[in-house]
Amino acid sequence: MTDTRTLPAPPSPTGTWVQTDRATHEAWARMSVKSPRASALLHILVARIGQHNAVVASQSVLAKLMGCNRRTIVRAIQDLVEGRWIEVRQIGDRGTVNAYVINDRVAWHGPRESLRYSLFSATVILAEDEQPDRSELGQQEPLRKLPRLFPGEQQLPAGDGLPPPSQPFFDGMEPALPALDEPEPDPAMQDELSQLVTGLGNKLRAPDASPPDDATNI
Repeated sequence: MTDTRTLPAPPSPTGTWVQTDRATHEAWARMSVKSPRASALLHILVARIGQHNAVVASQSVLAKLMGCNRRTIVRAIQDLVEGRWIEVRQIGDRGTVNAYVINDRVAWHGPRESLRYSLFSATVILAEDEQPDRSELGQQEPLRKLPRLFPGEQQLPAGDGLPPPSQPFFDGMEPALPALDEPEPDPAMQDELSQLVTGLGNKLRAPDASPPDDATNI
């Protein structure tokens, strides 16, 4: 029979173990005598923090992991908060889903438009039976892929691209195209050119009046 309270271990480059210093370990042992459920819950939370300092889970999920009812989880959380072992931050307005912060206080930013907010990373634990589409889990269509650049990567252009930019002409430097703006010829210049061509043609057509070369007259 499969144990439904066992969660898959999150991938971690630092290994699959956690450690505490001697003073914390002794204080943890004393808490185990005073509040065994709180000690057990802290073990579960610490085992799930991974690379983060927080775990997000509903009280129902924690109850399943602990093998107890939700009221026991509520009392265990109160003991951990009073002993300053964890900090609880509510997600939503119902109070049944919270972020359990370990080792560090949440950093709050603001004010911004009369609101204070906090950003932090956390491991999120979900239960299959709490999902509205639990009958379709594992059968959904894949999500659309959004482009993403990692550190050191650059985007390479691909495709047809955009047309080249069109630079207009500067004022006073527009080209004067003959096909668009051809000046009218000067009539006086046309008459003078016609007379010159006619005179050259008459000289070429006139007979040569110079005496022929004769070697006996030398």
